[in-house]
Amino acid sequence: MLKVSCLLLALFLHAPMRHLPPSARHTLFPATMRLIPPSTGREVVKKMYDRYTGKWYHSFTFNQTTEFYQNDSLRRTQTWWEAIRFPDRFRIDFGEADSGNAVIFRGDSAYNFRNGKLRSSRINKDDLTFLLGGLYFYTFDSACKKLTRLHYDLSRAHEDTWQGKPVYVVGAGKGDEKVNQLWIDQKNLYLVRMLTYEDNRKEEALFDGHQPFAGGWSETKCRFYFNDKLVQVETYHDCVPNQPLEDRLFDPIVFIKRK
Repeated sequence: MLKVSCLLLALFLHAPMRHLPPSARHTLFPATMRLIPPSTGREVVKKMYDRYTGKWYHSFTFNQTTEFYQNDSLRRTQTWWEAIRFPDRFRIDFGEADSGNAVIFRGDSAYNFRNGKLRSSRINKDDLTFLLGGLYFYTFDSACKKLTRLHYDLSRAHEDTWQGKPVYVVGAGKGDEKVNQLWIDQKNLYLVRMLTYEDNRKEEALFDGHQPFAGGWSETKCRFYFNDKLVQVETYHDCVPNQPLEDRLFDPIVFIKRK
């Protein structure tokens, strides 16, 4: 009798699903078995990491139109020239590319130059290079530790919608906007919204106009808000992935001595 039961079970499991009515399929394979959404931020990051590690472009250059706002009014516009080499090299030249006005982010340090002279150096708080591609160049555990240091609670996540598309929200429960959180497009697993809170100030960044580049993606439009007030809009132009970028480009000593 046991052999007969096993044979019937095997035949049933191998029967074509098209012969079963939809109601029967749902009974046999409930939704929780078909697709289980990530329940923690760490699981979302793992999906991102598995999708893009070893595939994401290594460097990225572009120029951008930068608009500065105050009290919802455009105050001035400037061109920035930018170069990124993942995971932690980032340079911005302000105005003309050879103006001598720049900032270089290198590892855990940032160097500010005006007219070719070093004006200040400080701890690097450039989180976006990491969040927008750099994380794929660390081990998974190291990336998660860095996210935790940036005050994203990887034990929390939920699903939501943003601009009509489904997203994963890392670092927050449903309806909780008072904690640091990352909003991730569910289909393509790129960042579309970031909320952070520090010193009683809310900072929000929105990323739009995503385009595919050499195994990864890049936003081409960014908007930044402080306490819900628009302060800056960035529009990218002439984007080039995997451009060879020498280390000297990100060396503050070389920058000072370049003339």
